[in-house]
Amino acid sequence: MGEDSLHDYRGGLRKALIDVGADIGDHMRVESRGRVYEGTLMPRLESEDDRHIVLKLRNGYNIGVYFDEGTRIERLGQAEKPEFRPPPLPETQEGLPRVSIISTGGTIASRVDYTTGGVHAAISSRDLLSIVPELSDHAIVDADILYSVFSENIESDHWSGMARKAEEKIQEGAQGVVITHGTDTMGYSSAALSFALRSLPVPVIFVGSQRSSDRPSSDAATNLVGVVTAAATAPFAEVVLGMHETTSDTSIVFHRGTKVRKCHTSARYAFQSVNSSPLARLVDGEIEMIAEDYRRRGEGALEVMDGFEEKVALLKFHPGLRPELIDVLVDDGYRGVILEGTGLGHVSEGLNESIRRAIEEDVILYMTSQCIWGRVDMDVYTTGRELQMIGVEPLGDMLPETAFVKLKWALGNSEDIDGARELMRRNIAGEYTDRTLYTGEFG
Repeated sequence: MGEDSLHDYRGGLRKALIDVGADIGDHMRVESRGRVYEGTLMPRLESEDDRHIVLKLRNGYNIGVYFDEGTRIERLGQAEKPEFRPPPLPETQEGLPRVSIISTGGTIASRVDYTTGGVHAAISSRDLLSIVPELSDHAIVDADILYSVFSENIESDHWSGMARKAEEKIQEGAQGVVITHGTDTMGYSSAALSFALRSLPVPVIFVGSQRSSDRPSSDAATNLVGVVTAAATAPFAEVVLGMHETTSDTSIVFHRGTKVRKCHTSARYAFQSVNSSPLARLVDGEIEMIAEDYRRRGEGALEVMDGFEEKVALLKFHPGLRPELIDVLVDDGYRGVILEGTGLGHVSEGLNESIRRAIEEDVILYMTSQCIWGRVDMDVYTTGRELQMIGVEPLGDMLPETAFVKLKWALGNSEDIDGARELMRRNIAGEYTDRTLYTGEFG
């Protein structure tokens, strides 16, 4: 009996299961309210009630059987428990470029738990090689697990770790680096490494998937083959994010790490370049460059600048936003705030005094827009001009998420506030464009 596996069952139901020696995965018979059910005992969500026992029936469906004092529970035996067994690794081919895959977790490095139906960060990047043997046709691949977390748990110290691991692999001779990452915050991480890895000699490509790698509808294999091919052969040497261009498997598109946003919760084409075109795409195994201006492979010596200031906030303006929120940040010692304002870069006049106080206490404030496309222009309306007079600086067409990451990086790699301001004004990794493209569905 494994009591720990029953930790999400509570109260009298938990006791009844323990009394009959039940464990998750055991074959059970439950008699409740005049009906008899047989099936495999399943785990439960920790937030569910203590009145239902969850069984997987022979037809594959899960049901919740009501439990009360009259319910009879019987353990029939130990059921066969599903287990994931990846196939062996493919043989490597001599003479191919060497590509390093660094795994940080996320759906692309996850599998379905067929006992519970949930998704768990459980597959290593080496497992991915065995599941996608086509990778060995394009590169000699080595794989390392750096982290095994979902992307909502990624923080700035993880960004530093990714940058240092990428540097290590490049110094060891990798001709391209692939970082597997959860999609939800992959745009933040791609921006962070765009700033942290200076003078890249090879591509560093982030990749994720919208469905775990062992689902029939998974995009993981196509994405992986595409980005490994690009890491090995593409002419560019920048930090990019590679994912499906459309719902089909015909092309993988590569977005600059500072100009990309996840725009759909679940579609394969979730990632879109914002205010610029993508850098390149891969079609039929061949790289097609879209941008004309890009960093070429093999130029320069890598420099790592992986400092990130923790006390930076991204504050989205909304009607009724209270100035006390800015005051709290100042009182807590925050060094910078990115404002995500409306339209051309506005917030309500009621925030002006708190903004003024923040700037007087050496907190840097910058303005971005909540709009997906376009750029801020704080010279058009009085509101924007007043904010500039107070000391808020506009950030052109930089994405709010990228601005947040860049300010953390600028403060983390500067000796003083003036140095951080100078870095923020420079176009470090394509985060600014001189002329914003009219892009999007109707562009």
